[in-house]
Amino acid sequence: MNKYKHIYFDLDRTIWDFDKNARDTFIDIYDKYNLEIIFNSFDNFYNTYEKHNDILWNDYREGKIEKSILSYKRFSLTLEEFGINDEELAKKIAHDYIIISPTKKELFPFAHETLEYLHQKYNLYIITNGFNEVQFTKLKNSDLDKYFLEVFTSEDAGAQKPNPIIFQHALKNVNAHINESIMIGDDLQVDVLGAKNIGLDQVFFNPDNISHSESITHEISSLKELQEIL
Repeated sequence: MNKYKHIYFDLDRTIWDFDKNARDTFIDIYDKYNLEIIFNSFDNFYNTYEKHNDILWNDYREGKIEKSILSYKRFSLTLEEFGINDEELAKKIAHDYIIISPTKKELFPFAHETLEYLHQKYNLYIITNGFNEVQFTKLKNSDLDKYFLEVFTSEDAGAQKPNPIIFQHALKNVNAHINESIMIGDDLQVDVLGAKNIGLDQVFFNPDNISHSESITHEISSLKELQEIL
């Protein structure tokens, strides 16, 4: 008999294909603002943005910068690298990104089939570090909200994964015991080891088969494999 009653999912890069949806969003933005004049190619724009975004997101997780700064600073730094100091343009792009991105609907293969199977047997929840105004819209537009009983965001919890506080917040709010719960996510450090550090079982969603030496509860390369584990 399966011991689990509660399943916690990460959203971005676990169910919702963040990379494909983000790239599609930035193509829209690149065309709208004629950014080829600045960057010469889309890849120059996108790769430069990703570099600055990764650095600033790490700062945000560590509490070094505020969300309001992160939202536009990643774009202003991208523009500045190509000689453009235009904070107004950076803020326009930031606004469009927040509006357009959650309307994209690309999911990982077998997402709906797997969630349909699981939600008939378990209580399903989301734990996400993403911004509130974006994550709820993503779930609704992708027809994913029907599967999940609660969505726990870092903004509401006051802490980001891998901080134990957000996992404890998500467990406490639905009266879930650790030994009856499991966390599924794509980020080994943030989702998987974050869960492991509080004694929560984990599933590492690893579609790219990234090599590692961590001891974890389960590892999968396709969401469909969850039906074999759960």
